[in-house]
Amino acid sequence: MNKTKLTALLAPLALGAVLLGTAVSTNASAAPKLSAQSIIVNPVQTSLSVKVWTDRDTSGAQTPNYSVGDKIRIYTSVNQDAYVYLFNVDPNGQVDLILPNRYAGGANYVRAGTVKAFPSSQDRFTFDIAAPYGLNKVLALASKTQLNLNDIATFQTQNSSQGFADVKVQGQQQLAQALSIVVNPVPQNTWISDTAYYNVAQGYSAQPAPAPVVSVPSYGFPVYTPQGDEWRSTFSTDRNADDVYAYYAAQLQRQGFRQVDRRADRGRYAGEFQNGNSTSELRITLNGGKVEVVIIKRN
Repeated sequence: MNKTKLTALLAPLALGAVLLGTAVSTNASAAPKLSAQSIIVNPVQTSLSVKVWTDRDTSGAQTPNYSVGDKIRIYTSVNQDAYVYLFNVDPNGQVDLILPNRYAGGANYVRAGTVKAFPSSQDRFTFDIAAPYGLNKVLALASKTQLNLNDIATFQTQNSSQGFADVKVQGQQQLAQALSIVVNPVPQNTWISDTAYYNVAQGYSAQPAPAPVVSVPSYGFPVYTPQGDEWRSTFSTDRNADDVYAYYAAQLQRQGFRQVDRRADRGRYAGEFQNGNSTSELRITLNGGKVEVVIIKRN
């Protein structure tokens, strides 16, 4: 199975997607929580903050597209000295521990106000985009103290030539649950998380839009339904469902929407996008060369 991968000088390591999230509350005794998107959340107010982003979106708030073969670099920073753990979760649920690793720039202790890059200028490998196509989530977890990840990921031996750890969990739900156990013993105001997203799109930049070219209206969809404003289009195409989905997802993202979820099942694709208090759902159904595109906007 092809997947996003690291190309090292001696031995390549396949990587997948990524996830993360941030939230705060004032309940000092609350336990770590899991969001609806299976993201670990600290419900306690903390002065520590962490940010994660990719080289195509310095804000960390959008979902940039990458094509297979593109090189990607991931950045993280903290406002206080902290240990930062970066996880990659791909559309198939493959989880990889990006940071720490055992290459030159793989230390995960980050000083306040500095920016940590992955891969760093010291590393002799690149982070190359490959299949599976779809939404990737990068989870950044920052802690003022080192965390024990032995139940989540382990290196083979202290002297192993393998630069990346073996991850024992599968899927964002398992990862979030395992991390909630890891952070439970540490003081609650000493850890925080953040998420960045990127999309591996098939031919999104090099190929033309699915015919006919139909623009998604910026606001006010022409068809009203009890569920919200709905826009739909049906047409024939020789493009696959990944291409059609990527085209319309990119249009929504240019309007300021951020992709927060994506699902695929037997030619049917569905994605959820958020822009402030506004939510849009994108549905793509491909059957025998005929595609139906539905976008439902809810405020």
